[in-house]
Amino acid sequence: MVRPMRPNRLPLALLTPALAAALTLLALACGGDGGGPDGGGSDVADTSPGDAPDSDTDADTDADTGGPGGCVLASGETAPFLETLGCRADFDALASAPLDASIPGARSLKTVVDRVGDDAIYFQNVTLYPIHWDFASTHLSGHGLPPVPDLGQFNATEYSSPSRRFLLGALTWYEEPGVWVYELAPYDTASAAMITTAYDAIRAAAPFIGDDLRFHPTSAAIEHTAAGLDPHVRVITTDELFAGITYQPLNLAIAMGKLRFVRAADLTEGLLSFRDVVVLDRVPNELAVVSGVVTAELQTPLSHVNVLSQNRGTPNMALLGALTDPRLTALDGRWVELRVGAFDWSVREVTEAEADAWWEAHKPAEVTIPALDTSVTALTDVDDALDRSDGQSLRAALDAAIPAFGGKASHYAALRAVKVGADPLPVRPGFIIPVAWYRRHMADSGLDAEVAAMLADPTFRGDAAARAERLAALRAAIMAAPLDAELEAAVTARLDADFPGTRMRFRSSTNAEDLDGFTGAGLYESLSGEAHDPEHAVADAIRGVWASTWRYKAFEERSYRSIDHEGVGMALLVVPAFRDEEANGVAITANLFDRDQTEPAFVIDAQKGETSVVLPPAGVTSDYLVYYWYYPGQPAVYLTRSNLTTSGNVLTNAQLFQLGRLLDAIQEHFRGTYGGGDGFYGMDVEWKLDGAPGEAPALWVKQARPHPGWGL
Repeated sequence: MVRPMRPNRLPLALLTPALAAALTLLALACGGDGGGPDGGGSDVADTSPGDAPDSDTDADTDADTGGPGGCVLASGETAPFLETLGCRADFDALASAPLDASIPGARSLKTVVDRVGDDAIYFQNVTLYPIHWDFASTHLSGHGLPPVPDLGQFNATEYSSPSRRFLLGALTWYEEPGVWVYELAPYDTASAAMITTAYDAIRAAAPFIGDDLRFHPTSAAIEHTAAGLDPHVRVITTDELFAGITYQPLNLAIAMGKLRFVRAADLTEGLLSFRDVVVLDRVPNELAVVSGVVTAELQTPLSHVNVLSQNRGTPNMALLGALTDPRLTALDGRWVELRVGAFDWSVREVTEAEADAWWEAHKPAEVTIPALDTSVTALTDVDDALDRSDGQSLRAALDAAIPAFGGKASHYAALRAVKVGADPLPVRPGFIIPVAWYRRHMADSGLDAEVAAMLADPTFRGDAAARAERLAALRAAIMAAPLDAELEAAVTARLDADFPGTRMRFRSSTNAEDLDGFTGAGLYESLSGEAHDPEHAVADAIRGVWASTWRYKAFEERSYRSIDHEGVGMALLVVPAFRDEEANGVAITANLFDRDQTEPAFVIDAQKGETSVVLPPAGVTSDYLVYYWYYPGQPAVYLTRSNLTTSGNVLTNAQLFQLGRLLDAIQEHFRGTYGGGDGFYGMDVEWKLDGAPGEAPALWVKQARPHPGWGL
């Protein structure tokens, strides 16, 4: 499906493996190649990021003092565009303030060189004109100039045609390294001569920058073109540009809580609560809900920790050297306010009373989960789980299915109906054990009464350690209670009939996960089982997944969102396990770094073999890229590279293209359900590259759920 393309954000170039190891993820979007309706919205705090290199370069000093020739605009004045930038204040008057957490300190404005107008240079106000076409069609069309075509034709020619009228780019200031750069969109096919023309025009029209201007290639193709530039065009690589970055904002927010320093290896259930702001040495594999997160190691934005931070609307940041930063260490064990801004961060001590008042005023909205439907007891094929008869909408079908089958299984059933062209989406068959069997297990074993007593106990409610101990005992009791013989016989018979000799995955599917506005990512467990295999007993897998309903971090997450614990029930999605993974990953079917959603792209995390991309081992990096599926040439901009591969990418070009087809089909299938309005819409998709020995591996979709976007 072809959509209007509005290239208005300039993603970063490829990161080398060496930089990838240092930067587990610096997101893209070069400051404000628009950033949406730019002019504000960033929560900029008043603390510099770490011990950053001094950014007061000669260029910056000239800007602050007016530069050669002085400012064009008076103080506080703005304009729709300028043909000359006399000082830093002129730049600031037209440039964006970033609305996302992509690159700390990046501000940008758009540049347009009109080749029809004797290479006249224009610096456009990106608050008034977020994309190049907005400005060109308003100010450079007609009145003696050739008319500017409609948006579709403009995009089709002005970023790719050798005979294009305009040379389009951006002038960006990177705060922490203190560098001015000229950049192109990663899909721009400008020649070396075109780049030189624009670069020289900017230098001449912004004399306060002058020779300090660099050209930054933003894709592999542009890097290749840059190799042919004249030496006077000073090129800066992504490695050089980000060598000094120490601060990575992941989720912009403010929170109050008690500051706690904890090593990830020392995390135990009951150690932290949702009123804590935690400083960690690295991203942990498991983390219960907390008020804020600071890691001393850079993060991947698709990790469960960050997805949940976005879902909660809580601050999340990485700061190299955080464990010894005196601004943090001086406040260990005290009540604080943490602010994570797009440029920088701040922390200050507050009183417990202030923290209590803040919490009462900012408690997250209560999540009302669907009431359970225990009337369905039959093992249900995934293809029969959704009722779309009589033209019923997918939304209505999901709403009807989730009470009996849970969120994960219901969305999995929806995936089975997705078409990729004329072919079905590659989703493995399976069946669902309805939630009624979990409820029967809890009632028959008397554990329902134990849950009620536990929830009413003041010690359980008020003491995190006691809560963790009691929840662990409950999980053990669920495992020890005998499985209903009727259910075990039915599941075994189903496996023998439809999946003989197959290792199966019993996946959690509660009515408190994969919901619109509450993902529950990583809260519950999935386990493997195989009929007639005592080492992977089906009964143990079923009871183990049921028991995960009462994991400490799941309980804390639900408490944080005021979810009724006794209203939660666990169904199970039973599908063949992936036994020979060549690769695995996660993808978001929207551009996480484009707040105004005018530049469609897929954000993809890919890793070799079975190594997790959302819970990676310490020191392991993955391929992390933005795939501009809807653009000519479909450029893939890699931000980090997997250090588990010896050469090349985790996915070949053909595999990446096929993954793009699958993601596009999923995006369109759920658009009518979750894509209403002008807000963020994207699906969080897990995928596998799997094939039996001797067979070519194939792409499979494992699950899809609505992504929460940037928080509440």
